[in-house]
This record gives sequence, C-alpha cells and structure tokens, in this order.
Amino acid sequence: MKTYEYKVKGVNYEVEIAEVEGKIAKVIVNGIPFEVEMQKPINAAKHPALASKAQPAVVAPAAAAPAPAQAPAPKPQPQPQASAPAGGHSLKAPLPGTIIDVKVQVGQQVNVGDTVLVLEAMKMQNNIESEYAGKVSSVLVKPGETVMEGTVLVTIE
Repeated sequence: MKTYEYKVKGVNYEVEIAEVEGKIAKVIVNGIPFEVEMQKPINAAKHPALASKAQPAVVAPAAAAPAPAQAPAPKPQPQPQASAPAGGHSLKAPLPGTIIDVKVQVGQQVNVGDTVLVLEAMKMQNNIESEYAGKVSSVLVKPGETVMEGTVLVTIE
C-alpha cells in the first residue's frame, strides 16, 4: 500500500489506497477508512502499476471532497496561539470546526462541565464544556471563526 499526501484548502491529508475494484476505491484518509465511488471504473488488469501513477489522479478528487458529514479530520497543524498564563489551563478544540457561540466572558467563574462555547463540526453543533473549575482568564476565539483541532479556545485560572 502506497501513501500519498494531498493538500486541500490548506489542510494536509495522508491518503493510502488499499484496493481499487471497478468504480470503488478503498482508501484510508488520515487513518480513517473510506469507500470512494469514482466516476469511471479502473481495470486493474490493464493497469498493473495502480500503485504508481493511476491512483493519485483518480482518487485525489474523490478523497478530497467527501460529503461534509464524512470529512476526515485533518492532521493537526501547529497553531500560533497565546499560551495559558502561568498556572492556567488551556481549553483546546477537540476537532476542527467553526465557533457558533461563546458562552463565557473574561473574569467569569466556571465549573467543570459548564458549556463555555458551541463549536460546529461536520454540520453538528457541539457544546464544548470546561474541563477545569476557575475563572476565565482569556477568550481567544469569537463567533464565526474557524479553528483547527488543538487550537486554544479559552484559558481558565
């Protein structure tokens, strides 16, 4: 199995092509298996070098544009973010998405389990809850902002 790297809208994807049979390609994108239906079938008997040239050209568009509900998680990218103050805790995005609502303000007291913001990912709204009790020392995102997995959202002292 050969691994290929693709960049779609600035996000890197690692794609392994496990099997191609007719119009169906079994691929693994960032460790998540998918079955991709191609527009035209590929006859493996006519293309013994499927692992070299034919697969990337055929699979890349299909793997890069799955339905939004099935989009694979991109590789975490280093994000230049403000770090938590000494003794503070960072609440990070568990997956990439768009901030829908920020429920806390700087100086507000929060408890473990309190919803601090709402993150939309894969057409679902996810309540992001505080993992720490304390006072909100900074809110680093605003509604409408897109974040990657691991992005610091809020710091709590």
